[in-house]
Amino acid sequence: MPRAGLTRDRVAEEAAVMADEVGLSKLTLAALADRLGVRQPSLYKHIDSMASLHRDIAVHAKRELGGVLARASVGRSGADAISAMSRSYREWALQHPARYEASNFMPASGDVEDETVSLAAIQVIADVLTAYRLEGDDAVDAIRAFRSTLHGFVSFETAGAFALSADVNRSFERLVHGFIVALTQWTETDIPQPAGLDQS
Repeated sequence: MPRAGLTRDRVAEEAAVMADEVGLSKLTLAALADRLGVRQPSLYKHIDSMASLHRDIAVHAKRELGGVLARASVGRSGADAISAMSRSYREWALQHPARYEASNFMPASGDVEDETVSLAAIQVIADVLTAYRLEGDDAVDAIRAFRSTLHGFVSFETAGAFALSADVNRSFERLVHGFIVALTQWTETDIPQPAGLDQS
């Protein structure tokens, strides 16, 4: 039986769940329509194409990840908040691999909704980092470093790249701890300017 009250958001939510099960690249409109109990042409009332569906999954995922980070950090500050956020980020990414992949899609130019949810997730991180009194470029550097640290670890982990015997959880905790230690000296470190590229 077709599902009553099918909406664009509902299609995106179900597509995100399905993508986590089969992989984002293997998600098809035909399979999604079957899962939703509708004929494939009915999906086009809510989406324009597979590309637009991927965009909607990305928006859904970014909003969800932002909520995960916000809930993890609420009532916490400093190192405690960063540790809690990091663990929640990793847990969510591992549980929802396709959603995590989509959450890293860049918004298309002029896509206000996508830009808004993208910035909202980053703002949660920025708010936590205010405990370290970072401003301007120092704050931007720290936000980028934090995101890169977590994304790099999670990407390797999901790809099965950690084959050595040491406990992966322990490695993650040490990585996060190292970042926290670095934050305490963030503005005290003399950053060398990159040398100009040799144009000869």
